[in-house]
Amino acid sequence: MAKRLIPALNRVLVEKLLPPSKTPGGVLLPEKSSKLNSGKVVSVGQGLRDKVGNLIPVSVKEGDTVLLPEYGGTQVKLGEKEYHLYRDEDILGILCD
Repeated sequence: MAKRLIPALNRVLVEKLLPPSKTPGGVLLPEKSSKLNSGKVVSVGQGLRDKVGNLIPVSVKEGDTVLLPEYGGTQVKLGEKEYHLYRDEDILGILCD
């Protein structure tokens, strides 16, 4: 049975994406050549409330590929997989195809 984590408030659960280690032609890439710190959003919280009580939703949605800061986030292990929890404002941007 797989566990599901629903983040609280403005938190975002991200599964980090590993950069490719070689090209489609088979050339091995050095570790630092494609160091793009990105991940796929797995789950998002409902958002924060302002002083009046209005809900401010999280800026990303499940399935988005996001750019992450080099440091930060809280590591979470669910089953055999590792995830990271970030605040919405810590996410640097959304990567588009």
